Amino acid sequence: MKKRDKIIYWIATLWLALGMTVTGVVQFLRQPADLELMNRLGYPVYFLTILGSWKVLGVIAVLLPKFPLLKEWAYAGFFFAMSGAVFSHMASESAAMEYFGPLLLIVLTITSWYFRPADRKLAGVPGIAQ
Repeated sequence: MKKRDKIIYWIATLWLALGMTVTGVVQFLRQPADLELMNRLGYPVYFLTILGSWKVLGVIAVLLPKFPLLKEWAYAGFFFAMSGAVFSHMASESAAMEYFGPLLLIVLTITSWYFRPADRKLAGVPGIAQ
């Protein structure tokens, strides 16, 4: 792995981990602004606890060494959660600024996944590990 790729991976991964951890903890704590957002988007409030828990567990999975299959699931979960957030904002006609966080986290998820080192990839799956 090139040094440049390793630097890109760690920068994207650490920013992704920070973003998912902070938003996950805030969702888990059910802050008033998040309660209002869930109501506006049409989701039940308990969804905050589920999302918050999944985000924090996903960060742990991505940062731990080994467990490549678990990492794939975590990256997929991050992508689905954030793309779901984008589409939820679109469906509820949210202001353009509401899209920034989820879109940034999608970009960081894809960047971290793409540049991950070989020991963090699934071995023996064509197109995933080289």
